[in-house]
Amino acid sequence: MKVTIRVKPGSKKGSLVQPSLTGELLVYVSEPAVEAKANRAVIDILADYYDVPKSNVKIVGGHKSRNKIVNIEML
Repeated sequence: MKVTIRVKPGSKKGSLVQPSLTGELLVYVSEPAVEAKANRAVIDILADYYDVPKSNVKIVGGHKSRNKIVNIEML
């Protein structure tokens, strides 16, 4: 399943996933967007959110952007 997300790095809200009005998911992470720390946090959060292993969550587009496309292999 492919999911479009918008990442909010350095968030004071901490780790949070929220659906938005546009149909994408808003993913808040406290990690900064430096050295792929935010991307790793996004993978961790989405794995918990969809209850799948981290290895089943892959960022396939937008590695250096706040807008990302993520492929999630459901069990």
